Amino acid sequence: MGNFSVYLWQGGDFVLYTASGQKFTTRHRQTLHQNGVKEVYVQGSERAEYEKYIERNLGKILLDETLPIEARSRIFFEATTVVLQDVFDRKLPSALRARHLDRITEIVRNSIKFLAKDNSLSAVAPFISHDYKTYTHCMHVFVYSVALFQTFEMTESETFEYGLGALLHDVGKAKIPKRILNKRGPLTTAEREIIKEHPVHGVSMCAHLPMTQNTINCILFHHETLDGSGYPAGIKGDNVPMPVRIISLSDIYDALTTDRPYAEAMEPYEALSLIRNEMRENVDMNVFKRFVAVLSGAEII
Repeated sequence: MGNFSVYLWQGGDFVLYTASGQKFTTRHRQTLHQNGVKEVYVQGSERAEYEKYIERNLGKILLDETLPIEARSRIFFEATTVVLQDVFDRKLPSALRARHLDRITEIVRNSIKFLAKDNSLSAVAPFISHDYKTYTHCMHVFVYSVALFQTFEMTESETFEYGLGALLHDVGKAKIPKRILNKRGPLTTAEREIIKEHPVHGVSMCAHLPMTQNTINCILFHHETLDGSGYPAGIKGDNVPMPVRIISLSDIYDALTTDRPYAEAMEPYEALSLIRNEMRENVDMNVFKRFVAVLSGAEII
C-alpha cells in the first residue's frame, strides 16, 4: 500500500486500477496475471512516492523468493541509483547529512544478503552500466566488493562496515569541480593533484557521522597501493587493509570497463589482462585471482 495510484494501459488509454492508499493485494496481482497484464503504471507526478515506497520496502523485496531474481536485481539498481544520485548529483554542503547516511546505510543493510546469494552477481550484471557517473561507479564497486567479501571470512558487521565504505568510497568527488571530473582529454598536473584530494574530502565530509574506522579506512585509503605509490598517505604492503585492497581492485576494474570522458570502456578480459600485466606491483594478486574466479562464476568473463 503506497501513496501512489496504479494504472493499466487499456484500449489506448490509462485506466485507474488501485487508488493511492488502497491496498494492492496478491489477489490483484493474480487477476492481472490471469488476464495477461504484465505491466502497470504510476503517474510521473507520483514517481517520488513510488520511489520512497521501494526504498522503504527494499529489504523485503530483495529477499522475496517468489519474485524472479532478475526483477529483484532491477529493483536493487533502481532504488540504489535514486539514493546515490540524490547524494552525488545535488550540490552537497561541506558535510554529508545524517539523513543521507541513514538512506545509504539502509541500502547496504538491505542488499548485502541479496548480493550474497550464489546467482545474484550474474543476475545483477546486465544492469551494470558502461556509462561512467560517480554514483553508478560507486554502486558497481559496492557490488563487486561485496561479491569478493563473501570469499573471505568476515563477520556480518564487518561486511556491512566495508560495504558502506565501498558505496561511499568516492563521496569526496562531490567536492571536486565538475569541469575537472568531466574533462575530456588528459588532466594537467595541477588538475590531477586536485582529483587526488577526494579521499581526504570524503573523510572530512563524514567526520561528524557515526562511522567505524573500518568504513573510514575504505574511503581514505582506496587509492593506496601495495608498492607505496598510491595516495593520500603512500602506505604500502601489510599497512593496506585487505578490504581496502578489494575495494581498490574493484574500483580499478570498473573504471577500466566503463566509458569515461578520456577513455573508452575495455572488455572485461582486456581490463583484467592490463591489471595482471601492468599493475602487479600495485594490487594484491591473490585478491585478483579471487576476483577473476568471481567474475567467471557470474559469467561476466
